[in-house]
Amino acid sequence: MVKCEQKTKLKSYFLRRFFDCSLFELVIVYGKVHPKEKKRHGPPPRRPNTEKRTREYLTPAEVKKMIDAAKSVGRHGCRDALLILIAYRHALRVGELVDLKWKQFDLDKGRFHVNRLKNGDPSVHFLEGDEIRALRKLRREYEGFAFVFISERQGPMSHNAIHKIVVRAGDLARIKISVHAHMLRHGKGFQLASEGVDTRAIQAYFGHKNIQHTVRYTQPDASRFKGFGKDLKF
Repeated sequence: MVKCEQKTKLKSYFLRRFFDCSLFELVIVYGKVHPKEKKRHGPPPRRPNTEKRTREYLTPAEVKKMIDAAKSVGRHGCRDALLILIAYRHALRVGELVDLKWKQFDLDKGRFHVNRLKNGDPSVHFLEGDEIRALRKLRREYEGFAFVFISERQGPMSHNAIHKIVVRAGDLARIKISVHAHMLRHGKGFQLASEGVDTRAIQAYFGHKNIQHTVRYTQPDASRFKGFGKDLKF
């Protein structure tokens, strides 16, 4: 009996050294030692996006409502509205908005050099007239700064601040689904695909290395199915 207890203790010692004690506890059942996973006392598991919202993109009409709503709130309404507009039109990620610098813009020629994250391909986008006017106004208000979007502490805006601006605009615009900043990028992809823009052109515009990331925007395009139900009359 003593030898059995010694073997069990020895086995328990080596298993404790082998397994991470923060993740496992050792349970002795009939003289055998079994690792058992502990219950983790952390935050609740993240809910999948399908439970939060029915889609992961915004329509042009919803983006317009958000821009108008952002203009009407706070001291930096014009800055926030321009942030949403540029994020949507040029399909920018939040990190790309944070790093946006004035040297990327040629306002005289209406050009915008887009640097992509995630090893994406850079490209040059055209700027529309309303963007150029708004950017010139913003540059006069924040003269002397290298970054385009500046916080009240006179530094580049944080990821969290941009997320809050977009969420607040969505709430003020009474968008029926919960909004996050990356939905602006997806919204542009679906808008271009619905207008029949070539998939390779969308790939270059978004800076995707792999076209499989671009094809997703063509999947919900309902125009492909127009006329499919004309075989039967009611």
